[in-house]
Amino acid sequence: MASTSHLILPTGVRADFSRRREGPLCLPATIRNFPSPRRLLPHPLRASPPTLAAASTTSSLQALIFDCDGVILESEHLHRQAYNEAFAHFSVRCPVSSPKPLYWGSDFYDELQNRIGGGKPKMRWYFKENGWPSSSIYAQPPLTDSDRETLIDVIQDWKTERYKEIIKSGAVEPRPGVLRLMDDAKGAGIKVAVCSAATKSSVVLCLENLLGLERFHGLDCFLAGDDVKEKKPSPLIYLTASEKLGVSGGNCLVVEDSVIGLQAATGARMPCIVTYTSSTANQDFKEAIATYSDLRNVSLPAADREMRCKGWWERKQRVREMKRKRESRWMIASRDGRGRGVEEAMG
Repeated sequence: MASTSHLILPTGVRADFSRRREGPLCLPATIRNFPSPRRLLPHPLRASPPTLAAASTTSSLQALIFDCDGVILESEHLHRQAYNEAFAHFSVRCPVSSPKPLYWGSDFYDELQNRIGGGKPKMRWYFKENGWPSSSIYAQPPLTDSDRETLIDVIQDWKTERYKEIIKSGAVEPRPGVLRLMDDAKGAGIKVAVCSAATKSSVVLCLENLLGLERFHGLDCFLAGDDVKEKKPSPLIYLTASEKLGVSGGNCLVVEDSVIGLQAATGARMPCIVTYTSSTANQDFKEAIATYSDLRNVSLPAADREMRCKGWWERKQRVREMKRKRESRWMIASRDGRGRGVEEAMG
């Protein structure tokens, strides 16, 4: 797994950036490769706390956007619990001949979540692959698209209400570092948003209980799965947030926990850090700026070099273009007949 060293996030501290200096998230001008999380320096530069709010309007980082499930709270085991209780409540049997209600084990659920994502898409995919179930909702497996969607809606609604009860029980706490990072960002004049693919009512309940009403109502933008037509990994939710915040994608920093969320962020041309969970720890996060086991060591001390390096996305595209050219030269050199090699490499 990638380094878990401290991440320096930009806060617009007054400094001389006329020359690029080597740091944990910004490469010197002589180096062209995009930094891998595994090569981050173990001892990042730090700035003095009193300057956190200084000159925030000139900072490259203007908005910090959090996912909810997996980032603000580690919730996948709670969702799995609620799904299994819903399957038992409606006596969902898949296959139909099964003597017991459907039950998703931990390892399988992690794979399903990381592969498919959102709640209804998970059930829809599972039933298409394994056969539509019998249940107390439909004694026989539903045959029409309308009945199948009704089945999924009823199960999902019951599951959502059960999940809310679990959250309201008070047994769930935010992940380490989340509240402090949000407060630091607000104090530095950086906009704070939450973008979750989950059902809006369940996300609202989570945020009210875990962030507190003051932080929740102080968010500059809040979007849930109900607010956009396409779920992650589609970048639509982040593109919508960028528009609502009035901040360009290159000036936003996304905090995600999974490769699906990372793809959504980079698809919106937003740099992203990943705070992985036990269920996502083995995923490939090479497109992230950095990866962390939690946010307790991620701070906003004062170096905004990374996002000041003339555009994260443009630099990434230049690296990809250089890689493509190197591969083309290798193909040319490895083939018999230079003309045919050039044609195939460039075609």
